[in-house]
Amino acid sequence: MSYSNYPSASPGNQPNQEPPKDNRKLVYGILIAALVGTWGYIIYDKNKSGEQIKTLTTQYTVADSSRSAVETEYNDALSRMDSLTGSNTKLKGDLALQQSSIDSLKSSIKTELSKKNADLGRARSMIKELNGKITDLLTQVEQLKQQNQTLTTANQDLTTQRDTITAQKTRVEQDLSTTQAAKAQVEDVGSTLHASDVDITALDIKRSGKEKVTTTAKKADVFRVSFMLDENRIAPSGTKELYVCVTGPDGHPITIPANGSGTFQTRDEGEKVFTNKVDVQYQQGQRMPVSFDWKPESGKYQTGDYKIQIYQNGYKIGEGTKSLKKGGLFG
Repeated sequence: MSYSNYPSASPGNQPNQEPPKDNRKLVYGILIAALVGTWGYIIYDKNKSGEQIKTLTTQYTVADSSRSAVETEYNDALSRMDSLTGSNTKLKGDLALQQSSIDSLKSSIKTELSKKNADLGRARSMIKELNGKITDLLTQVEQLKQQNQTLTTANQDLTTQRDTITAQKTRVEQDLSTTQAAKAQVEDVGSTLHASDVDITALDIKRSGKEKVTTTAKKADVFRVSFMLDENRIAPSGTKELYVCVTGPDGHPITIPANGSGTFQTRDEGEKVFTNKVDVQYQQGQRMPVSFDWKPESGKYQTGDYKIQIYQNGYKIGEGTKSLKKGGLFG
């Protein structure tokens, strides 16, 4: 009989075995824990991302606000400069001297502000420099205003003085004009010549040419009028026109058209008929004799009184009378 060390395969001889354990609950727990952890991470990560987005948004807003503030400062500076150059013509010349540096500064500011990552600090520094230049211009404006006010006041004073002087000048000119007119009148009257020693002689001229003084109308051939022009220190030297007016015994002026009789204007008597005109060459300040002959156109004299008047410069400067009588049987 043999013995075997192998266990018997008989069911009746097998020991009792424990049933296998169920691990699904553990797996489910692990999965649930992992899922919860994943969602927790996702929620945490989302919250963290939100905070980062919020922080970035805040930073962008601040940066954009800073850029806007800088741009506003720049635009304000440009407005100040435009107002200066637009309303102050005098500053245009001064600004032209600084235009190159100002244009360069404006270009640099504009370029910096146009950058996506603009250096706002540098932009502010340049805007500050630009404002400094504008402030200098403002100072010049104020100085110009003060100078202009001073000049305006001085101009008003000068205008008042000018008006006063003009009024005084007008009065002086009027007075001078009146004085000159009075002086001219005095000189005009003073330059009028004066005739003295007026003499009228009736002459009987013989066939031989011999002259004999007569007082009878029948024998009178010619009247010889003579007088002296007295010295005059005002009348200039030169030709003087003497108008001789002869009035006959009948009271009518005698005219001789063939000898150039006509009319002239007197100062006191208006228009007057002259019988003859005599031109003499007068020398200033000297006395000179004048003599001329006159006879009627018919060659015959009437009896009665003949009046002879001499005029110069519109004034009567001398006169004389000659009487002719009717001749007797042997006259």
